[in-house]
Amino acid sequence: MPADETRPTTTPGGASPGGGGSHPAPAPPERLDGADGATPAPAPGPRALAARAALRDVPRVPGAPKPDPVLVADGVVRRFGGLTAVDVAHVEIQRGAITALIGPNGAGKTTFFNLLTGFDRPDEGTWTFEGRSLARVPAHRVARRGMVRTFQLTKALSRLTVIENMRLGATGQVGERLASAMFGWLWRGQEESNTRRADELLRRFKLDAKREDFAGSLSGGQRKLLEMARALMTEPRLVMLDEPMAGVNPALTQSLLEHVKDLREQGMTVMFVEHDMDMVRDISDWVVVMAQGAVVAEGPPDAVMADPAVIDAYLGGHHDAPLTEEGEEEQLAAAEAELEREHDREVGR
Repeated sequence: MPADETRPTTTPGGASPGGGGSHPAPAPPERLDGADGATPAPAPGPRALAARAALRDVPRVPGAPKPDPVLVADGVVRRFGGLTAVDVAHVEIQRGAITALIGPNGAGKTTFFNLLTGFDRPDEGTWTFEGRSLARVPAHRVARRGMVRTFQLTKALSRLTVIENMRLGATGQVGERLASAMFGWLWRGQEESNTRRADELLRRFKLDAKREDFAGSLSGGQRKLLEMARALMTEPRLVMLDEPMAGVNPALTQSLLEHVKDLREQGMTVMFVEHDMDMVRDISDWVVVMAQGAVVAEGPPDAVMADPAVIDAYLGGHHDAPLTEEGEEEQLAAAEAELEREHDREVGR
């Protein structure tokens, strides 16, 4: 596989949209453990086990109540002209869990993210984070309250160095105020503290060797890592990731997955948008499915992947039903009738 080739997106059934090709299957990897040839998956951490235990008895229905929700949204609607992009009646996000938000393209996932984080305003609806309303709160204040997000297209400042990008992520910086900026003794100690934290995060994300490089020189995957590390400068309680694997070199994919899991083990709640079903199965404790702006299913990954409503959302209703002769005739008749109406409208003009 070329170094810059990304992994294929998969549908809930596990198939790749591109279908099977004529290339031979790759040779099996060399045995690593001397037993069955597979490297054993690492055991889930204590917080992963706690999150799954908390969600075990939650009903597998849209809008299901959670035992300890950190984020609750009610009646959130966003319209663009005559199109309703988001129409979420009720959804709750469990504290300390990794929740995946999935759905076909155009389902409203990123728009919903934008609404919750203050980058867009809804036409209707309310939502709370840790019991406090965030409806119509601007994005910078949402971040200060402990709810941060990353973007599908990274927002690293390319003409600043990696360490400068990291320092910008810290909140409450005294030196940002005009009156105090002129007096270095007021802010120098805080900046040194922020720099130490930034260096610690860069080491954790294996970006310390890029510390003095311009952010614009990083690869796509390294920018994703930088954006995630910078988000942690705010010491958030809820991290929202918009397609964290999009455009990432496969060599960095596993590293990103482990970092997302590590956020949970550090006590943070994670919510992410993703199209790669293998990733969703691997790291998520709970899955919320959107289609046409609404939540259509919820549950653990394996249960959701087998849900007919989810398969229909991705592949279309009755996608696996054979087309009968009568059904084909009905479709042809409907198409011809639509053509006739279109012709009559054109003649009427």
